[in-house]
Amino acid sequence: MFRCAFLILFLALGNELHLSHGTEVSVNNTENKLCLYANLMVNFSVTYEVGVNKNETVLFVLPENVTTEGSTCDNTTSTLKLSFGDGHSWTVEFAIKNKTYQVDTIVFSYNLNDSSLFPNSTSNETMSVTGKSIITNVSVDTYYSCKSEDVLTVESVIQTLYDVALQAFVINGSKSDNDTVCSADMTSTTVAPTTVAPTTTVTTTAAPTSTPTLPTPTTGKYSITPDVNSTACLIATFGLRIGYKQGDKEETINLVPNMTEVGGACRANSSDLKLTSDTINITFTFSNDGKKFHLHALNVTVIPATGATVVAANTNMSIWAAAVGSSYMCNKEQTLNVTDTLTLYTFELRVQPFEVNKGEFATAEDCQDDTTESWLVPIAVGVAMTLLVLIVLVAYFIGRKRNQGTGYEHF
Repeated sequence: MFRCAFLILFLALGNELHLSHGTEVSVNNTENKLCLYANLMVNFSVTYEVGVNKNETVLFVLPENVTTEGSTCDNTTSTLKLSFGDGHSWTVEFAIKNKTYQVDTIVFSYNLNDSSLFPNSTSNETMSVTGKSIITNVSVDTYYSCKSEDVLTVESVIQTLYDVALQAFVINGSKSDNDTVCSADMTSTTVAPTTVAPTTTVTTTAAPTSTPTLPTPTTGKYSITPDVNSTACLIATFGLRIGYKQGDKEETINLVPNMTEVGGACRANSSDLKLTSDTINITFTFSNDGKKFHLHALNVTVIPATGATVVAANTNMSIWAAAVGSSYMCNKEQTLNVTDTLTLYTFELRVQPFEVNKGEFATAEDCQDDTTESWLVPIAVGVAMTLLVLIVLVAYFIGRKRNQGTGYEHF
């Protein structure tokens, strides 16, 4: 095994917007020859505990300042280890088989004691998650190329890889000019994604100036079941439309339920619903404090037929709230301005992410719009009845006064 004598690190920033970084790394062996090359983008979404029955979710990216100490090259295995910040690392294990190589595992370690990334964390431990990548069957002496997303969800961590150029087992110290293109790129015209800042506050204000013209999206029914021998732990029904900006133009796209895969996880204090189609990837993260639940975070990717992929995230939300053990419902169309460039429209929404019994919705708590509308008719009827009574009383007293006046003149 060749231990790395020295490492050369290049950080390249391509089409960067807010939190999007391209990280280019070259690892040399003891003979001062290139043995491992990577140029990629990675986004992380991590949910962690900040109190009793309370979680937070943070979104960050693989930063510019990384080190590659611990990376190794061998004839049959290689390791790329990128360390950053206060005790965080992202490690990729490669293995060669015959005339192809692959990524065996991706290990992400994060230090919860780092208050700059994980404020108010109740733990000071360093946590690790191990995922299996879809990077396989890469021909030797070629580099793996994939502009489309590869999303790894393990426990409370979501890792999103995109715009990847990656070569292990470099021959003769020179990066290959030939590539092995991922299957997602061969079936899509996707270009490098644009990541928008995750700090925009969610509002429920009026829709953007460009009103969607698509037909009302089909209402889908979604559920998460931990295993084949259990019932659903999360259930939801809704129609979903996404509005997004492409330059100066505003585009809209509907989620098609029968072309969407459902995934996610249920935990004690947080639950995820992940919906994946050819054009939309979206993850809803719910949290609860033991008494009420709410939608805490959204991670959205839109892959249009033309134009750049749009990636948006918001991890500081507090909407769709209801008591734990009940469901949240809103039949009216809701408009959620997730970021400046992406808006969600929901239709016939009902969701219950915790304490689902027998796979059925519990009693629903209506959204404000539904509640307001439900009171409009009774209030209007009450006002009308009050006015009618007042008119009758006024007419009665006027008539009585006239009769009294007539009687006085008669005497």
